[in-house]
Amino acid sequence: MMMESTRKFGWLAGLVGLAALVVASAPAAAQTAVEHPTFSKDIAPILQRSCQKCHRPNALAPMSLISYEDTRPWARAIKYRTGLRDKMGVMPPWYIEKDIGIQEFKDDWSLSDAEIETIARWADNGAPQGDPADMPTPPPFIDVDEWELGEPDLVVSSPSFEVPGEAPDWWGALGVVPTGLTEDRHIAAVEYKERNDLPRGVRSDTVGGLFVVHHSATTVMPPNSEDPRDAYQLPVHEVGRNADVFDAEAGVLIKAGSVLVFPSTHLHSNGTDTKAHIDVGFKFHPVGYEPTKEMELLFFGNGPDLDIRAMESNQRADAYFTLPENAKLSVYEPHMHAPGVRMCLEAVWGTTVQTLNCSGYDHNWVRVYKYEDDAAPLLPKGTILHLTGWFDNSPTNPNVVDPRNWSGSGHRSVDNMFINLIQAVYMDDEEFATEVALREAKLAADGGRDIGCFTCGTSDDAALANENNDNE
Repeated sequence: MMMESTRKFGWLAGLVGLAALVVASAPAAAQTAVEHPTFSKDIAPILQRSCQKCHRPNALAPMSLISYEDTRPWARAIKYRTGLRDKMGVMPPWYIEKDIGIQEFKDDWSLSDAEIETIARWADNGAPQGDPADMPTPPPFIDVDEWELGEPDLVVSSPSFEVPGEAPDWWGALGVVPTGLTEDRHIAAVEYKERNDLPRGVRSDTVGGLFVVHHSATTVMPPNSEDPRDAYQLPVHEVGRNADVFDAEAGVLIKAGSVLVFPSTHLHSNGTDTKAHIDVGFKFHPVGYEPTKEMELLFFGNGPDLDIRAMESNQRADAYFTLPENAKLSVYEPHMHAPGVRMCLEAVWGTTVQTLNCSGYDHNWVRVYKYEDDAAPLLPKGTILHLTGWFDNSPTNPNVVDPRNWSGSGHRSVDNMFINLIQAVYMDDEEFATEVALREAKLAADGGRDIGCFTCGTSDDAALANENNDNE
């Protein structure tokens, strides 16, 4: 069993996967489905918000969904893929289950039930175009190779590497690169870009066909140090990963003269000889910014004891981690490998048991889910985080190369992992009480109960009693 709270660099075992591609605006969910939808008036706005970022010429997806003429032949396929909801193969790739847990996330490009039903009705009614005058104004798009965060304040490039078109997976270190930073700064956000010489355009059914890096761990090492314990572990790059924006109060310090270390990178062949490197883009807080909290990377799950049996679906794994301090979770990020199909995160405090989130999982589309600030789980010290995962190592899972093989823990995609890459900040009792009071004030104004705030609505005596029970 691996239970780990990682602030500084430690050996990070095998983070492999394909992350979802882009950041999109949060959907304004319709309340009811449109009775007689047309493309121009009802379908195009949905596609613009949640689909066209990838489904456009010379981008990452296998067909353009910009115009009616482009989209009409795919009406039935769009109905089917959007109707999968949180299952493998759903489009857009957003796997948070809508009927359980917290639902408020940043950059949520998922479709509402009403939007899914509207698409289905449009396809079933012959996919009519409607009046072209009803078409919304096309939104601006950035190129697939442009920075989602805008132009970074600092870009550091890894050493370059070559990957043959046909070769075994490679796992190892890329090396150490100077940052060139001349003054201490605090990181507000970080974004990764794989730069390669492959022509853009669709090469396969998944985004992995355009890239050769499955993942790369990255750490910041302060100057004049070679001790790995002094390094700070950044969020791990995965194919197409959306940018990481840290908690506004927990900017990460990068000192002048620091170096960037690429200690563990997983490369895979995609059918074409490829030359590539990784660009790491940093956005900084203004000069003079001082953090009030420290970012915690709470990576936990099952490590060396995974036992994924051959030709069997619905295999379950469990892992546990006890919070050593009061915490606010900012990120829910399930990470598994090819047989992984579902994960749930449950919190246990005293006699309270609450499922924070459940999500489907597709090894082609690993997704980082960032909680909205006023929905991020507020969990008191001593809360037990319970992680549950399900694996399908059977012929019904198209991601598995050969389900006749047993597999255990390992770095390759044909091996397995079961981790949630949670980001959080710890708080002392006074800070935690302040956060809870703010959440309770919002709940009083909006109505309802916040499942992510365990102490909201409890008296001080009740909270103290639960704490005493936990300590006995």
